[in-house]
Amino acid sequence: MLWTGRMRLGTFGILLVLVHASAACEFGPIPYSVTGIVCRMTKSGALLLNQETARVIQAAFRNARFPNITGERSMRLLGKVAYWLTNIQVNGLSIEQSEVELKENDAIHIAIKNVTAFFKGTLTYGYAGAWLLQLFHSVDFEIESSIDLQINIKLMCQKDQVAADASDCYLAFHKLTLHLQGDKEPGWLKQLFTDFISFTLKLVLKSQVCNEINFVAQMLADFVHDLAANFVQDEDISIDISLASAPLIKANYLESHHKGLVLYKNYSDAFSDSVFSPSLLTESRMLYFWLSEHILNSLALAMFLDKRLVLTIRGEKLQALFEMEDTEVQRKAVQMIFQGTSYNDSVAKVWSLAHPQISLQPEGTVVKSLVAVEVSILPAGEEPLMVLYMEKEITVTIQAAYAEKKLILHPLDSRIEFKVFKCTADPSGNDLSIRNFLQTMISVAAIPEVTSRIELALTSLMNSKGLHLFEIRNPEIITRKGYVIVQLDFSFPNHLLLDFLEKGL
Repeated sequence: MLWTGRMRLGTFGILLVLVHASAACEFGPIPYSVTGIVCRMTKSGALLLNQETARVIQAAFRNARFPNITGERSMRLLGKVAYWLTNIQVNGLSIEQSEVELKENDAIHIAIKNVTAFFKGTLTYGYAGAWLLQLFHSVDFEIESSIDLQINIKLMCQKDQVAADASDCYLAFHKLTLHLQGDKEPGWLKQLFTDFISFTLKLVLKSQVCNEINFVAQMLADFVHDLAANFVQDEDISIDISLASAPLIKANYLESHHKGLVLYKNYSDAFSDSVFSPSLLTESRMLYFWLSEHILNSLALAMFLDKRLVLTIRGEKLQALFEMEDTEVQRKAVQMIFQGTSYNDSVAKVWSLAHPQISLQPEGTVVKSLVAVEVSILPAGEEPLMVLYMEKEITVTIQAAYAEKKLILHPLDSRIEFKVFKCTADPSGNDLSIRNFLQTMISVAAIPEVTSRIELALTSLMNSKGLHLFEIRNPEIITRKGYVIVQLDFSFPNHLLLDFLEKGL
């Protein structure tokens, strides 16, 4: 018995074993010490994703490349009977039930029951009988099968990222019937082929379907990694999501631990004192993300180095800031600062003078930054004239939430300390009315305005990465000393996986 043809997937299985052996990941002696990001999916999340298993299995069956099958058998009186099965492909597939179970420290066990699959192709058969009598004939065939499928998917580290090994795969056949030319009750010769071809068919189907499932599982692992890597990258700033320790499988959740180092041009990040512990996360929601305070500080530094912490305000926005309240003090201060110039002929520039410091506390995210503000008027035909310059240290506590596919940042108490203050209307700096007005304006209007700009920018960035495609339910952003936890329930966007499978296969 012999089969030939395209053996891409069988070869892939051998190569996968060799790659796993040669690309084992090495981790430090202290668990979680370099962990900056943790992703935990609980069993309820895994059960939801299991609803998409049918798509994966259908893709595996559809894209499996079944080799041509040849064989022969000696028969009394008939001599040698030979056969060739060619052009084998899936003609139809349905799945009745799929179940998933997390086996602690072992694998993700998926049991798929009552897979009804129809295969079609061409059967050429014949025999070289006694007295040099030969007879060969070709017919179309259809194989009707009923299969139970069991897959144990192990998660491991390969090239510093999560890899899926689904080579532990079993097919159990409840039914395997060969129909020739649509004849449901073949004659004795056709029945003869059915009997001794069935064993070969089972071996080929098991091998090729399981190899393809293993191939698709690894593709999906790479797809999820690439999706995550793209999500945490924007132009020259990115986050290293390579594994910090081996993936974890518990009875109620899956968990992966990532380094979370910020990458930016020549900037080199380092992190070795993570406070993460699995006990910090619960199991009541579908999905959890744990992020270290270090990541947010490093991102703030990268944004500062990339000169992104700059804001220009003019026109109606500028007017709204300086006319937040209609009082005599406000009108006097505005007249002194702008010297009667229209807001449309004025501009305010706000930028960070140093790397903002971020501290995560139970009450929220505390941001401390040294900020400069410059207000200039633009006389017609003349060079811009700076009428106000100040440097101030601002400390503000922000609470974050996510609702209706938008990030919401709510500033709480703030503290402002002037470091430098220059105003052309008050060269001596003795008129405290302008400074007091500006302090009130910054607290009441400027900080919310800047926060609103950041909200819009981050929401736009996350949506550009595809976050809006997911149905996120009841998300919570919880800050604790040194870390933040994002926990949520979700619905998987079906078309995302379908598009990937169609393109990738």
